[in-house]
Formats: sequence, structure tokens, C-alpha cells
Amino acid sequence: MKPLSALDPRGVRAVLLDIDDTLTTAGKLSAEAYAALERLKASGRVVVPVTGRPAGWCDHIARMWPVDAVVGENGAFYFYRAADRLEKRFRDSAADRASQRERLRAIGERILAAVPGCALASDQAYRESDLAVDYCEDVPPLPLAAAERIAALMREAGLHAKISSIHVNGWFGDYDKLAMTRRLFAERLRWDLDARNREVVFAGDSPNDAPMFAFFENSVGVANLNRFEQMSFARPKYLARQAAGAGFAELVRHLLPG
Repeated sequence: MKPLSALDPRGVRAVLLDIDDTLTTAGKLSAEAYAALERLKASGRVVVPVTGRPAGWCDHIARMWPVDAVVGENGAFYFYRAADRLEKRFRDSAADRASQRERLRAIGERILAAVPGCALASDQAYRESDLAVDYCEDVPPLPLAAAERIAALMREAGLHAKISSIHVNGWFGDYDKLAMTRRLFAERLRWDLDARNREVVFAGDSPNDAPMFAFFENSVGVANLNRFEQMSFARPKYLARQAAGAGFAELVRHLLPG
């Protein structure tokens, strides 16, 4: 990975970002990080959080944050405001989502019994499409080996599974953050992301960001990405010096000097 200072900010027109431990720090959204987000939006850049967080959170984010849209639940949907109304685009139908939630509930119960110390994420009740198992947010932190065990159990049950900085997420269907980001940009902005790759920066911090790290030429990791150095996944092209929200603010200062 190259230092962030090596990233050429010229021509960047969109910034995509993970939320937990990329924009936030230890579960909090600092004034510095939020001000950086606001500054990006005021500059005319397209700003889109791309997160594993649930539909309930994303409803609030799309309505109230200085963003153009939000991709949530690791690519299950995107939400955006249009003409003062919140619009929602899901990958799966409401009926399919309801059926999948019943199956996910049973899988979650088996995982909790098999991996002592983990728990359903506190935001599980607000999710439409995925199962989130907490290994270090509201439970005493478990080792990464436990997170990998949770992910393996999800895959054995037929789920697509990804590890974030706080949860292990599992869902039915072969999609990810990148697939829904492509759909959002094609439908809302008429952007071909293959052709306009270098106009986009993505910032993240964990293995569930790997599809974005691999695809975007201007992908950036905040410094706490290094906690996953023993795991195998696609790394970003650039690395900030600072961690979490301070690392995101560092990125914005680099993109918008002065």
C-alpha cells in the first residue's frame, strides 16, 4: 500500500466511505469527521456511505446526513432523497426478505450456541436482509479467530459472509457492497464506474470492504486496517497515517487542501 500522500486528488468527483471505524471512532461520530463529511458535500462531490449497518440506520442517514445516498447491509439496498422524499431500492422483494429473515433467525440461533461470547448485533431488529453477529461491539471483544469461525458457520449454512470491524454479516445471495454501488451509480447518476473509476475514492477499514478495495483505483484504508494484517483479503491502494474518523478527516484534507 502506498501512503495517502501519493494519491492524486485531481479529478476526484465522488467519495464513498464505510461508516464503522472509518467515519466513526470507537462507536462515536466525532465533530471532526462529520465536519469533513459536510465539507465534501459542500464541495460538490458525490458522497455515499457504503456500510454494513441496517436499513433502520440508513433511513436516518439518507434523510439527515450531508450525503447523496447510502448503500446498506453490505449491498442489500440503497436509499436516497428525491424531491424531499426518501426513496428505497432493494435487491430482493419484500416477500423474499421476509422469508429470508425467518431462515436467518434459525441460523443465528445455531451460531450463538456454537460460538460462546458472541451475540446478535444490537441493531439486528432494524435489518431487512442480513444476519449480524456481534463479536466486539456490545460484547467483550472476541479474537478474530472467533469472527472467522462465525463466518465459516454462516458459509456452511449457505450464506455469503463478511467480517467487519465489529460484526460478522451473513446474507442469502451473491452480492456485496460493490454490486449495489454499481447499481446506484448506474441508475441514479448514469455513471459507468468502469469508465470513471479514477473519479471515485473509497475509504474503508476491514475485510467486508475488500470488493471496494479491489475495484477502485483510488481505494484508501484508514490506519486501523492493520488490525486485520493476519487475514487474507484485497488491500486498498493507499493507507492513511491516522486511524478511524481522524483518518477519514485526513483523507478529506488531502482531497480538499486549504
